[in-house]
Amino acid sequence: MKVAVFWFRRDLRLEDNTGLNQALTSGLPVLPVFIFDDNILSDLPKNDARIGFIYKTLQSIDKKLKEEGSSLLCLKGKPEAAWKQLFSMFEIAAVYTSKDYEPYALGRDMGIKKLLQEKGIGLHLFKDQVIFEENEVVKDDGKPYTVYTPYKNKWLSHFDRNKVKPQTIIGNFVQETFEFPEMKELGFIPSNIEVKPYDLSQTSSYAKTRDYPAQDATSYLSPHLRFGTVSVRQVIAQLKNSDVTFLSELIWREFFMQILFHFPHVVEGNFKPQYNGIEWRNNEAEFEKWCSGQTGYPMVDAGMRQLNQTGYMHNRVRMVVASFLCKHLLVDWRWGEAYFAEKLLDYELASNNGNWQWAAGTGCDAAPYFRVFNPTEQIKKFDPKLEYIKKWVPELNDFSYPKPIVDHKMARERAIETYRNGLNN
Repeated sequence: MKVAVFWFRRDLRLEDNTGLNQALTSGLPVLPVFIFDDNILSDLPKNDARIGFIYKTLQSIDKKLKEEGSSLLCLKGKPEAAWKQLFSMFEIAAVYTSKDYEPYALGRDMGIKKLLQEKGIGLHLFKDQVIFEENEVVKDDGKPYTVYTPYKNKWLSHFDRNKVKPQTIIGNFVQETFEFPEMKELGFIPSNIEVKPYDLSQTSSYAKTRDYPAQDATSYLSPHLRFGTVSVRQVIAQLKNSDVTFLSELIWREFFMQILFHFPHVVEGNFKPQYNGIEWRNNEAEFEKWCSGQTGYPMVDAGMRQLNQTGYMHNRVRMVVASFLCKHLLVDWRWGEAYFAEKLLDYELASNNGNWQWAAGTGCDAAPYFRVFNPTEQIKKFDPKLEYIKKWVPELNDFSYPKPIVDHKMARERAIETYRNGLNN
C-alpha cells in the first residue's frame, strides 16, 4: 500500500495544520511521523522541560489518532537514518511537511529532499508557522526590511483578516497502530518545569498591563507558537480588531524570522559589523552571578531566578536583564543568548537572537548603544510595590542579599565609552 507521510516538526497539532490538511486531501492514506532528532537532542540535558512538553503533546496526538484507528509513528536518530528506516517499512509516494526557516532546518530539508528524490519521492513544503514568510513582505525593490516599523506597516497592508481562517481537518490516516515510546527509551526523564496553557482572554488589556510583571497578565502563548501546538491563524482568529499591540508582537516574531533567513550571519555575529570592535570584559565570575540571580540588582535577580525556576521570564524584565549583562557588565550578548537558549521554554533562535542583539545595540533596528536601562528606575516604573521582586527575591531586605556587583553610574559611563571606542576602531 502506498502512503503519504506527514512529518511533524514545529507544528504539533492535528487542528489547522496546513501541510497535514494537504496530505489528507492527496488521495493517499497518511502516515503521521515524528523524528526525535539526535542532531538537536544530543546537546540537551536529560530533564529538558521542552522535550517533556513535546513528548506530552505527541502523546496527546497519538491518543487522538488511535481513536481513529491510526497512530503516530515516533522514530529517534539522525533524520537521514530515520528516513532510510521509513523506506524499509513503507512504500512512500509523497512526503508533506511544514516549512522551517532556521539555518539548521534549511540544511536538513535540503538533505532529506535529495534523499527522497533518489527514491522518486516528492517533498512538499507548506507555509504554516507564519502569516507571511521570508519574501512576502519586502521593500519595493525586493530587498528585505531591516527596520521593524516599515516592515510592520507593509505586513499590515498585505494582511487580510478574512483570509486568515483556520482549516478543518478531514481524516484519512493509515489504519495501523504503533507503540508509543517510553520517555526513558528516548534518553530523557520528566522535568519539574511545566509549560503553562496559553490564555488569550486578556489581549484587550495587553497594551496597558504588559509592562508590569507582578500582574502576570501575559498570555503564555510563546512556547505554544514555538512548537506549533496552536497555529498563528488560530491565535489571530481570536483577536479583536482593537488588539493592535498584541498583534504587533506577532509581527515582531515574523520580522525576526525573516531577518534570520536573509542574514544568517546573525547566528554567530553582530548584525551590524561596525560593532565588531567592542571589547567585551566577559568576566566569568560576574556572568555566573548574573545567571544565578545574585547581582544585587533586585529586578535583574528576580528575572533570572524566575527563568531558572520556571523557564519563563516576563518580557519587560528580559529587556532589563539583557541590557544589564551587555551594558553594565560588558559581557558579550552571545553568552546571554546561549544561556537563554538553554533555559527558555519558548526559545526560538530568530526571536532570541534578534532580541539579544536589540538589547546589545548590535542588531537591526536596535536600541542605541548609549541607551542603558537603569535597573532601579525600572523598579520604580514597573514594580513600585516590589510584588514581583519579593516573589523571586524573598531575602531582599536581609543581610544575606548581596550588595550590587557594579555601580550603575560607573557602569553606564564605562559601557558608553567602550562602545564608542569599539565603533571608532
